[in-house]
Amino acid sequence: MIKPFLLNSGRLSIQEYKDGILKSNRFTLAKAITLVESTRAEDQKIANELIDQILPYTGNSLRVGITGVPGVGKSTFIETFGTHITNEGKRLAILTVDPSSQLTKGSILGDKTRMDSLSKNQNAFIRPSASRDSLGGVASRTRESMLLCEAAGYDVIIVETVGVGQSEVAVKNMVDFFLLLMLAGAGDELQGIKKGIMEMADAVVITKADGDNVAKATQARADYQHALNFLRSGSLWKPKVLTCSALEQKGISDIWKVIGDFENKMKSSGYFDTWRKQQQLSWFRESFAHILQMEISKTATLSENRAALETQVVSGSISPMHAAEKLMDAYRQFVRFDSHS
Repeated sequence: MIKPFLLNSGRLSIQEYKDGILKSNRFTLAKAITLVESTRAEDQKIANELIDQILPYTGNSLRVGITGVPGVGKSTFIETFGTHITNEGKRLAILTVDPSSQLTKGSILGDKTRMDSLSKNQNAFIRPSASRDSLGGVASRTRESMLLCEAAGYDVIIVETVGVGQSEVAVKNMVDFFLLLMLAGAGDELQGIKKGIMEMADAVVITKADGDNVAKATQARADYQHALNFLRSGSLWKPKVLTCSALEQKGISDIWKVIGDFENKMKSSGYFDTWRKQQQLSWFRESFAHILQMEISKTATLSENRAALETQVVSGSISPMHAAEKLMDAYRQFVRFDSHS
């Protein structure tokens, strides 16, 4: 284990970050994730250079997104599932996202306490992050965190989302396998989740299939399988529906086998690499849009212009599309003026 040497600023050098990550130093990895999550311009510049330097050591993990309805028992499931993965000889990184309060912007960040056993596992690394204002139930720098974990040698990366929401496509666009956890006996199951999320799921797992709930879980499995066969007819991968009990550790190995079957099929077909490349392009486009938004926000004139246009949009005096075009025109004028000044 290396001993990281701090600079006068309290931050490691890029080389120290890189060396520590490649040697799987958990302390350095945690500091690097804190760096990429920072909103300071100076930190972001260093983080971007660090990510570029570790890129050749990334891409070798299996990325799994896990989401589910409230009360489904995600943390209990992930702890049992994660323990099974590490028992298989794999190193596991778990990136969990805690919802931030819209009022205080604070977050509990209590995932390590919710996965007490797994947090003590030397082959597991758990990192909670706040969702802040990000959509899709993921933190704004989850992708960068995944790359850092891959460079540190983690074989499997789990991204646990805040929960089922309107933008779960954000999760789907950064993982290889999308796992949806559901409950049985909680009303009309097929009405309890949006069709779009069902269409994205590579597998659905009915949790808490134990005790008196076994029969309900079995029926829910049949209902979901029928729905998925209808929604995903003709696709390369036929989504599976399984049941499990994290408390009794039943069905866990079956879930891991399904994920392995998925990985083998997608890689043999060539779709795995194609999907990863599409994700990179999506990441680039989202990043550019975010940077453009930040550029407008930090420029007083443009920020005021946007606020005025937002007022007009709300009052109905201008369409949102027209307002967006006017703001873009203002940005172009600002760039031309700035380049000639």
